[in-house]
Amino acid sequence: MPTATEPRLVQQMEGAPWEIEGYLKVGGYEAWKRCVKELKATQVIDELKKSGLRGRGGAGFPTGIKWDKVLNHRVPERYFVCNAGEHEPGTFKDRHLLKTLPHQLIEGCLIASRTVNAKASFIYINHEYHEEQQNLKKAIAQARERGFIGKNVLGSGIDIELEIFDGHGSYVAGEETAMLESMQGRPAMPRQKPPFYPTDFGLYGKPTLVNNVETLCNIPRILYKGSSWFTQVGTEKCPGTMMFSLSGAVNRPGVYEMPMGVTIREVIQQCGGGVPNGRKIKAVFPGGPAFPMVTADQLDLMMDFDSLKKAGTGLGSAGMIVVDEATCMVAKTLHFSNFFKNESCGQCPPCRMGTMNLAALMTKIEEGNGTQKDLDSMLQLCGFVKGTGYCTLVTGASVLVQSSLKLFRHEYEEHIRLQRCPSQEAQAGMVAHS
Repeated sequence: MPTATEPRLVQQMEGAPWEIEGYLKVGGYEAWKRCVKELKATQVIDELKKSGLRGRGGAGFPTGIKWDKVLNHRVPERYFVCNAGEHEPGTFKDRHLLKTLPHQLIEGCLIASRTVNAKASFIYINHEYHEEQQNLKKAIAQARERGFIGKNVLGSGIDIELEIFDGHGSYVAGEETAMLESMQGRPAMPRQKPPFYPTDFGLYGKPTLVNNVETLCNIPRILYKGSSWFTQVGTEKCPGTMMFSLSGAVNRPGVYEMPMGVTIREVIQQCGGGVPNGRKIKAVFPGGPAFPMVTADQLDLMMDFDSLKKAGTGLGSAGMIVVDEATCMVAKTLHFSNFFKNESCGQCPPCRMGTMNLAALMTKIEEGNGTQKDLDSMLQLCGFVKGTGYCTLVTGASVLVQSSLKLFRHEYEEHIRLQRCPSQEAQAGMVAHS
């Protein structure tokens, strides 16, 4: 996980990741000891506010403010949930952290739970992450043996447990309110926000602190080394680093930790080793398919929440997908449109019908049966359904099509003119000359 300076997240230890000795040697659980023995909840939150840490799950909301809201809620019964329900295409950083740094996540969860005085604490994890669950269970057992979890933690009189919840297998279940619904034995369907924000109406209808894996892995290092250390890299409004899941047309796909504000070009070249076979970049999804893509002339955009939002797209959970010149954008858009159609929970009629109709129109064009009227129909449909769902799935599906049509309309028109997809011949030609 290369960075410009010292990594904000601890490097992988030698040996099995659940072994606690390596983590203790680099200051592991020292922040938790301070939280148990000396730091008040308000002091922890103040340090997080000073650090400027923003949630790494997609929204980029200030972490300290969220914790403060739950701590000071008028309802005394509160809960904590770590959201490790990672299902978005091109995003796999949480899986990497669960596999390599389970103790750092556990320490972050313990600090969060203790700070908001949670009645119970859970790690909601993707049910497909079998190895990661086993690593986490072994790490929790070792932490319990050392007295960091369980009854009378470190002789303080504090009792705290951390339970693993085997998550639902759908994309929508990664949305925090749908996750909370599934944890209560109900279908994984999002709640309407507002008013049902988890900080007010969460698990069992009580205030609930929900953070994702990467956010929580930052907590122990911030408290151990101080907020001033954390803000040494990144931008003024987005300090620290981000874990980028880099995939698609790159030589070295993987997870890379880089400072906030690094450019798209730097991530692709320095981390991904550029595009295979000397091909040119056609487009990049900086935050996954639910955010507008950018083109090759925008590669110097800074990768942080504010810069990408200003440019009309978003960072999301930093699932960067690179598309090269050999790719048909109609086919690529259809691929993700089918994903959104299949993953819609069906609760909201605009989402259920909108994703189905968008995928159907995309299929019609890709198979050579499209008309100019279909392009207008797709844009009109996007305008109707965008922003109408309880979650952002239908908005992501709409943004995907709008972005693709705006930037690559000529490819759609070529499909309509030829009544077929022209990319097969083009790809064959590029292979012959490579």
